[in-house]
Amino acid sequence: MDFGFIITIFLIGFIGSYVSGMLGIGGSIIKYPMLLYIPPLFGLAAFTAHEVSGISAIQVFFATIGGVWAYRKGGYLNKTLIMYMGASILVGSFVGGFGSKLMSEGGINLIYGILALIAAVMMFIPKKGIDDIPLDQVKFNKWLAALLALIVGVGAGIVGAAGAFLLVPIMLVVLKIPTRMTIASSLAITFISSIGATVGKITTGQIDYFPAFIMIVASLIASPLGAMAGKKVNTKVLQVILALLIGATAVKIWLDIL
Repeated sequence: MDFGFIITIFLIGFIGSYVSGMLGIGGSIIKYPMLLYIPPLFGLAAFTAHEVSGISAIQVFFATIGGVWAYRKGGYLNKTLIMYMGASILVGSFVGGFGSKLMSEGGINLIYGILALIAAVMMFIPKKGIDDIPLDQVKFNKWLAALLALIVGVGAGIVGAAGAFLLVPIMLVVLKIPTRMTIASSLAITFISSIGATVGKITTGQIDYFPAFIMIVASLIASPLGAMAGKKVNTKVLQVILALLIGATAVKIWLDIL
């Protein structure tokens, strides 16, 4: 592995993890296409879809640890929401992560495209008034939250994405959780989800450990920095950035599938 390869993988991990901490996502919504398309552009080794999903899964595990640590104070972490959605997504992500070994690369990319499209559509639905709710008065349907997290877990486990890019719009649009609480809590839920996805990928031999290690180092540096930035940015701006990010990725993935 040459120095150019190490720098490229580190920068992909750093950028993705910074956005992860700022927007409450695991970062795979960015890192999956970046890992798939950027190294070949510079004449570096190309990863398969299985290798990319494996690297993404283990990297998300570490990126979310850094983000949750940065949000641990201020009442942003909704423990009930994390418990219900976390337990469900853990089961779903393990099933998805283990079962992905049986799928073709085209199948993995198709699942990713479908999830990204659903998330993109949801992010453009108006979310009026959710940030006017005091954090200590937030209420939601616990069993609906658990069911949706289970479904997200299965699909996200397949692509090694931990599912936060779909969890965030669900929490904002369906469960009506305030933006900053959504970001902090989704990082914690994504951390739980990434446990199942990572175990599934490791036990089926889908992880390339050297680039995964580079991504992990980048994650532990960048994710807390992104979380600190996210606390200062206007919530409407955070929603717009996430909507554009998910929308652009969905378009890119579907152009390649079609």
